[in-house]
Amino acid sequence: MKLATLKTDWGPRVVGVALDGRFVDLCEVDVKLPTTMREILAAPEGLIAAAHALAVGSVKGPFITGQLAAPVGNPGKVFCIGLNYRDHAIETNSPIPTEPVVFSKFSQTVIGPEDAVILPKVSHEVDYEAELVVVIGKQGKNIPKEEAYSYVAGYTCGNDVSARDWQKGRPGGQWLLGKSPDTFAPTGPYLVTADEVDPRSLKIGLRLNGETLQNSSTKELIFGIDEVIAHLSQLITLQPGDLIFTGTPPGVGSARNPQVYLKAGDRMEVEIEGVGVLANPVIAE
Repeated sequence: MKLATLKTDWGPRVVGVALDGRFVDLCEVDVKLPTTMREILAAPEGLIAAAHALAVGSVKGPFITGQLAAPVGNPGKVFCIGLNYRDHAIETNSPIPTEPVVFSKFSQTVIGPEDAVILPKVSHEVDYEAELVVVIGKQGKNIPKEEAYSYVAGYTCGNDVSARDWQKGRPGGQWLLGKSPDTFAPTGPYLVTADEVDPRSLKIGLRLNGETLQNSSTKELIFGIDEVIAHLSQLITLQPGDLIFTGTPPGVGSARNPQVYLKAGDRMEVEIEGVGVLANPVIAE
C-alpha cells in the first residue's frame, strides 16, 4: 500500500494511492480515520483501516487532487545514520564504524516532493545524500533485533542535505548545525508499507540535473535496519512517525574530484527501487 500526504485547502490530508495513480481521500471513505500520517500510525489498527478505505475508495473514489507534501510532515524525531555504506566510508577516508554512527535533524528540516531546498547565505558547500528512510509504526524501547522489523510502518525516499563547511569545517565540527538548516531533509513521495518492500536489496541513486552521481544498493549497508532500530531503542523510545535516515551510498559531492556542491537552479532526484522518485529544486536564501 502506498500512502501520501497532500496539501489541501483544509490542511494536510492523508490519501491512498490507487493502482492508476489517483489519490483516494481516505478520510472521506472512513470518517473515523485521522487526517495526518502520525495519527494514523499511532491509532490502533490505523494502517489496517487505511488499507480497507483504500480498497473501497479505489473502485469509485472519492478522489482528490493536491500537491504532495512530506508523508510524515511533523515527525517527533529524525534520526540519521552516518557512514553506513562501506564504500561511502572509504571514499571519505573514514574508518569503517564498529557500531552505528548516529546524529539527528530537527523536524523543521522535513519538506516534501518539489519543495525547494534553500541554500543558507552562510554556507557555500552544501551536499546531497540519497537515503532510504524508515518510518516507525509503533512505540518501542529496548527492541530486540529479531523483532525490529515489526516496528516498521514503511519506507520513503530521503535526501540528507548537508552543509559540509559547517558539519566539518567549523571548530569541533558542527554536525547538528551542518545537518539541520531549514529544508535539509526532503522526504517522499509516498510511504510504502513494509509488506511491499524488502529493504535489504534495493537499488538507490541520485541524479543531479539529470546526471547520475550516486548509484548503489541497500545490500551494501554496514548495519541493517534491524540492527539500527535495536541500537537506537536501547536509549531512546521510538514512536509512531519517527524517521530514520539509514545512510548514503558513495558519490557524494564532497568526495568527488573536482568537488560538486549544490547551487541555485539545480534539481535533485532521489530514486529508490520500489519506493519512488523524490525530486527537489534548489534555490538560494
